[in-house]
Amino acid sequence: MLDAIHLFLAIVEAGNLSKVAKRQNIAVSSVSRKIDALEAELGFKLFHRTSRLVMLTDSGEQFLPRAKNIVLELEDAKNAMSALNADPKGLLTVTAPASFGRLYVAPAVTRFLKRYPLMEIELNISDEIIDLSAHRIDVAVRIGTLPDSDLVATRLAPFKRLVCASPDYLAQHGRPTSPQELLQHNCLSAATLKTVPGLWCFPGVNKGAPLPVQGNFRSNDTNSLLLAALAGIGIVHLASWLVSDMIISGQLVSLFPDLHNSSSKLEPAIHAVRMPGRSHAAKAQLFIAHLRSEFGEPAYWDNAIAACERV
Repeated sequence: MLDAIHLFLAIVEAGNLSKVAKRQNIAVSSVSRKIDALEAELGFKLFHRTSRLVMLTDSGEQFLPRAKNIVLELEDAKNAMSALNADPKGLLTVTAPASFGRLYVAPAVTRFLKRYPLMEIELNISDEIIDLSAHRIDVAVRIGTLPDSDLVATRLAPFKRLVCASPDYLAQHGRPTSPQELLQHNCLSAATLKTVPGLWCFPGVNKGAPLPVQGNFRSNDTNSLLLAALAGIGIVHLASWLVSDMIISGQLVSLFPDLHNSSSKLEPAIHAVRMPGRSHAAKAQLFIAHLRSEFGEPAYWDNAIAACERV
């Protein structure tokens, strides 16, 4: 049946049986018999055939994408089995959010390529949510709560937000001792039309809703908020992976270390997602395993912050 499906796709591309027969060096009658057998097996006609050309029936039009998927699935399986029995090689396409991609994914990619020199990585750094199917992306790193989908997700690390300020800001304005005291401080917030999940939210505070903090600077760019906090402008609530180096160096102070977000599997997290049945599946799984090993459990940036806070 698989040979007949390949013939079906070849006929769709060529537009008639004669061209396909010539390319494959077989008789036209042999091509016709195989298509007849496929139609009998499926229970519907695939083509309207004349002496000069063939046209897809409505059923043939509906079967076409499924036939392509069957061939791709077989190719995926062959590639996966081949990857298990040889050094991984070939192209893997990866996408990751801008800041996290530059800070953590890109360095992990370089170490992956050193370990597997026959591999190629095409890394797309962008905050745009890219459709994996439409753009043939093998692995996407995503941050937050994943929507329901058919994607296969692997949890890489928890996602925690920390309330931070510079020593200069705290020296001038005092250090808040509880989240409620943030209402009396200059808080630097996200300027977006959509509510950012978890921003200015704390366990047992304001019934879990965001605190109505105020401040003189807002931005849709987290790096800009970070720079403003480093300059002593105000207090930020940013991802632990973004502020970890500044906390360790003393440029920022984590204000409520005991109010870290929960690391429950139901909470927002950093995930790697991939399409099921996609080609390069074995290589995608290998790369995801590498990311998990690189980041650690708990994530190495959170470990570093915790060690700093114990000093």
